[in-house]
Amino acid sequence: MSRFSTEEKNNYIKSSAAGTKRRKFIWILFVAVFLGWAGFTFFAQSALIADKKDELAKKQATNENVSKSLLQLKYEVSRLNDTEYIGQLARKWYNIYPKGETPIRTEQSE
Repeated sequence: MSRFSTEEKNNYIKSSAAGTKRRKFIWILFVAVFLGWAGFTFFAQSALIADKKDELAKKQATNENVSKSLLQLKYEVSRLNDTEYIGQLARKWYNIYPKGETPIRTEQSE
């Protein structure tokens, strides 16, 4: 005969089934907590990435404007090396004319 009685076998099977249910419940709980954490992290990072994209777009627009200004200033500096251009600026801003040149003044409507 068997070492265990049928009653002991039934108790063992019931306790074994209860342990299996407990382990299954703990595993499902662990998976649910992990998926909750992963979902929260995903949505938090998605919002952060969207904010960073907006910030990057603004900075790229600013960079483009600064680059255009830099090119304009480099052009102005290169023009300052030309003596004829400096003469035009002196006439325009400071009313300085070379000897022998007669200034022609026109009335400007304001």
